[in-house]
Amino acid sequence: MQYTLVIGERTRTVHLQRQGGGYRVTVDARTFDVHAAEVDGRALSLLIGSTSAQGAGRSVPAVVVAGRTAGELQVAVHGRTMPVQVVADERSRRRSGGPGDASGPQRIIAPMPGKVVRVLVAPGAEVQARQGLVVVEAMKMENELRAARAGRVVSVSVVEGQSVDAGAVLAVVE
Repeated sequence: MQYTLVIGERTRTVHLQRQGGGYRVTVDARTFDVHAAEVDGRALSLLIGSTSAQGAGRSVPAVVVAGRTAGELQVAVHGRTMPVQVVADERSRRRSGGPGDASGPQRIIAPMPGKVVRVLVAPGAEVQARQGLVVVEAMKMENELRAARAGRVVSVSVVEGQSVDAGAVLAVVE
């Protein structure tokens, strides 16, 4: 799967490929073998080893916290926190009706498991681009999910207080 990440002011292309118990990760032109273990709800322990024969891998502690909008993260590595914006690959944008897809329905999807704390629209409502639709709490942070473009809410498939899984369709806008 390929992503574009905006890390601070820099844009990076990242390709992930499942390999055994970990991943082969290519960032721009450099490739690494990465094994990740979840320490608690947010902290990860990453074992990163270059695919070239440059010796053993190194252990890197990381903490990932969801930002205020879908795809926005705060990532702390070695005590340094960086804003990261995840831009989904082309296939995901087409499937989700995101900004890369100017036609067809927008499916507003939960970016991670959580609890719906507010539903801001009702079916039939007209919405503007970037208008908040649903607020999901995940990892003690509220994430307002917004419309990618103007349209009409076709359906809302959640209610306040409902638990949702990552990838669950919360609303559809046409």
